[in-house]
Amino acid sequence: MASSAGLNAYIPLLVAGLLSRYTDVLSLSGGWQWLEDPWALGILTVLLVVELLADKIPILDHLNDVLQTVIRPTAGGIVFGASGTAVSGDADVAAADSGGGVWMIVVGAVIALFFHAAKAVTRMMVNSASGGVGAPVVSTAEDAVSAVTALLAVLLPVLILLLVVVAVVALGWLAGWSYGRRRDRAAEAGGGSGRGRRG
Repeated sequence: MASSAGLNAYIPLLVAGLLSRYTDVLSLSGGWQWLEDPWALGILTVLLVVELLADKIPILDHLNDVLQTVIRPTAGGIVFGASGTAVSGDADVAAADSGGGVWMIVVGAVIALFFHAAKAVTRMMVNSASGGVGAPVVSTAEDAVSAVTALLAVLLPVLILLLVVVAVVALGWLAGWSYGRRRDRAAEAGGGSGRGRRG
């Protein structure tokens, strides 16, 4: 769920809160039960709508990524820490001691920060290569991956490792594609000016 938070801060928080409040699949314990409070769910929903809109508009998405540099790792730490003290089905999946909880928050924040940084860099490259046209498409794909990742982390945690690998490969492919597009544009511009001088 921390990797999901690196792509969209609010989706995994909502998934954890909604599943804990309305299902028996995930039960948040102790200090994390505020995530399932109706007020928290309402505020997270509003923030999610703002994030969904802002992240699909070129230039505004870069400003949003700067702001999210603090928010996404925080969300990653929260969901990692909350899942660490949660009871999923009948199995206790965490260390209950406070020291373990603190380390889980730190690890979750680092994981989310890694995915956030990869997302921000890739988005700049895609926007540059596509003239901003790719922003809504890539943003929608990121939101879908974030939602699926958050759900799988709770329902089918074994598959989450495979999905994370696929996400890293996809981010690498997007970075390579956008770099290739920029290089081709630079080559075309250089070739065109050279032909003009020879003519």
